[in-house]
Formats: sequence, C-alpha cells, structure tokens
Amino acid sequence: MSTTPPAIGPTTIPTWTVGDITVHRIDEVLLPPATGPWLLPDATPDVVAGQDWLHPHFADDEGILRIDSHSFAFTIGGLRVLADTGIGNGKERANPAWHNLHTDYLQRLAAACFPPDSVDLVILTHLHADHVGWNTREVEGEWVPTFPHARYLTSRTEREFWAGYDMEEARRQMFRDSVVPVEQAGLLDLIDIPADGVDVVPGLRLLPTPGHTPGHIALELTSRGRTALITGDCIHHPVQLAHPAIGACVDIDPAQSEASRRKLLGSLADTDTLVLGTHFAPPTAGHVVSHEGAYRLSPVPADSH
Repeated sequence: MSTTPPAIGPTTIPTWTVGDITVHRIDEVLLPPATGPWLLPDATPDVVAGQDWLHPHFADDEGILRIDSHSFAFTIGGLRVLADTGIGNGKERANPAWHNLHTDYLQRLAAACFPPDSVDLVILTHLHADHVGWNTREVEGEWVPTFPHARYLTSRTEREFWAGYDMEEARRQMFRDSVVPVEQAGLLDLIDIPADGVDVVPGLRLLPTPGHTPGHIALELTSRGRTALITGDCIHHPVQLAHPAIGACVDIDPAQSEASRRKLLGSLADTDTLVLGTHFAPPTAGHVVSHEGAYRLSPVPADSH
C-alpha cells in the first residue's frame, strides 16, 4: 500500500496553544475504514450511532470510526520534542494499511520547523509498530536513526516486557528495523515511571497508563496554568469516552487498560485540560465533558495561522 497525504500548504500544519507551548500535529496517514472494526470490535455501528456527538468528525454516517496516524511536536524547556513516530516509510508490515508506506511525513515535520536534525527528544508512548516507525529511515539499504541528535525515551517496563516476549515474526521485524537500530546507536534511554508520574523537564510529565502494553505512558504538558494531555493508545478513539469498557483487540491486559482509561478520564473530566488523541481524527483535540453517566469529547479546533 502506498499512501501519500495531500500536498503541504502554508496553513496545513494544525497547532494548539498550551500556555507558551505550541503543539503541532504531524500528519502521516488516515487509516482505512477497516481499521475501526478490527481495532475496536465492540464499537459496533449501533454503539457508535448512539453517540450523536461522534458525527461528523469521528465517525461516518454508517457508524464506521475515523482513525488517524500522526505525531505531536512541541518545544518545552529548550527541548524540541516529538511524541511518537507513526508507522514509517518502506517498512515491511503484516498489516496491509501499514505496509510499505510512502508518505510525506518528514516534509510535514520540516514544514512545522522540526527538521529531523533539530529534534532533541523522541518520546515513545509504547513500542508498537504504528508508534515507532519513523524512529528510523532507510539509508543505503540500512535502517538508521531518523533523529540522529535526539535521545529516544520510553518506559523501562515497556522495553523489558518486549525483551522477554515470545514475538511473532512480524513483531521481530518491527524491532529489527525500528527499535534495535536506535539501541545500537546508543540513543535509547529507558526511564522508570512511578505511579504518580515523572518529570522529564519542567512542564513535561510522563504518566503511567498501563494495560494496552505494560509500560504504556501518556504525556502531560503544563505551561502558564494551562495543561494538555497526549493520550497515546490508552484511548484510541473518542467512542471510548462514552464507553470506557471498549478496549482494543491488541491490548495486552484488557482489564488493566480499562482501569487506566477510566482513571485518566476521571481525572480529565470537566477540566480545562486539552486532550490530544494520538489516533483521533481531526479536529483531534478537545475537552472531556461528563455526559450520560460517562463522557464525551468537546472538540477544540486547531489554531488558524
């Protein structure tokens, strides 16, 4: 599958302002309609139809979920940070929607004024293929770190779990082309994440949200009294706000994933925290609002420039 997003224009890098922080969404690809029923099988069209607020942004008229692949880039504490790195180009993947992509992701990153050589820190919420793909790019037949001057950071629990996991070949391939080259270059840092989270730099805190994977983390940004939360895959889609029990087919520990999701949503509900969904289709961001015994997302459009 070869997928190329629309050509970049001067106003097509969506941003949100959080105090002094500008968060850029770096688009990679809109995932195909089959993604929703595969990933979140309990989010049936009837379930989706029961939440009018999901339309038109997050689901189509047939109740099929819209799911994106993108990263977030921002500058904080003098560091230029990238949160997750998407699927990547030219990667051999079992999922046909991820296989051998050819997108303009790096051009979009540069258009947001984050060329690869300028990135200081790459934070990986977890080590799944659609979150680590641009860790590397192919140069003369070898996979090399895309961000050669950056430290790549993930949870120690996450890396150690996969080190002891009996991987199928497709996952081994993903580690070979997107994780191991970063380790061999000495660029991967493993960090312990206590229950109450840990600050990387002032204003950037990593929060443990295990379940989807054992070491999954979310990112909390704070500046001048404003807060934002980058979900990773603790929440794949806004339908899970209305139905927190809906989990992903690839959750390692479904019960723990649900518990993390409920705890996170409870902490976000009816606050001014801007939630930025790692797979949320545009408008991507919003506030969690109490709704019918659970929650809904009140969208916050990207800034206009």
